[in-house]
Amino acid sequence: MPNSIKPVRAVFELLRWGNCAMAGFAALIGTLIAFLALPDSFEVILLYEPVLVFGAVFLITGAGNAVNDYYDSEIDRINRPERPIPSGRIDRSMALYISLLIFVFGIALSYWLGPVCLALAVFNSVLLFMYASTFKRMALMGNVVVAYLTGSTFLFGGALAVFEGTGIKATVLLFILAALASLAREVVKDIQDIEGDREGGVQTLPVRIGEDGAARVAAVAGISAIVLSPLPYLFNVNNAFGASYLAVIFVADMLFLIAINEILFSHNAKKASKLLKVAMFVALVAFVVGTVL
Repeated sequence: MPNSIKPVRAVFELLRWGNCAMAGFAALIGTLIAFLALPDSFEVILLYEPVLVFGAVFLITGAGNAVNDYYDSEIDRINRPERPIPSGRIDRSMALYISLLIFVFGIALSYWLGPVCLALAVFNSVLLFMYASTFKRMALMGNVVVAYLTGSTFLFGGALAVFEGTGIKATVLLFILAALASLAREVVKDIQDIEGDREGGVQTLPVRIGEDGAARVAAVAGISAIVLSPLPYLFNVNNAFGASYLAVIFVADMLFLIAINEILFSHNAKKASKLLKVAMFVALVAFVVGTVL
């Protein structure tokens, strides 16, 4: 690989572009569902708006990942030595500058989407910074913040259709489901990272109450997401979800159950985390399939 490409690749790794793309895609789903819930929906959306929605969420998510790595550089030397900062491919201070610059660009894009999107972008950007610097080191608080941030991508997309409140209403259930699923995965990831967190003095939930107690919390969040998963179909808003949603979300629910089994009974946090990530992606597919079929 040419030397000129390596720094660019390191920056994309710092941003964790795959997670950014998934978050941007979730926001687009929120936009689609919100406008389907409106009468004559496609007459009120402009072609450039979905591009701005994806771009703003992609950038702000990436900036949050970068500032998180800035604050976690010492812990990552134990838990994630291959990441750009601990591996020496990006200087720690440079990661902070990159993060701040991308936050600004993400907020600037949201300005053109209206005051609700702008307010969400600013609030979430501040919250991402506070999470990395403070909340992450507080038991459960950090997990709840990430759960909100994950679910809020749907709200951000739905905020384009905020007039009469219909856009937000159409995406609130997706926000709740995504937040619960994310809460389960974040707790499992903390179980996976317990060694480095203990050494770094980070008071995550597994450090405070033990791995078994944290596993039960993750299981409760995951099972809650499974129980509530039919609600977007049952409490449909202007027929935004079709029956195909139930078929695909059933697959996601099965993956959630397997992941819960792995963390509760097999004590395999690494495998459970991967399964939860796949389950969340399948749920995202269910949201798409449910709206277009």
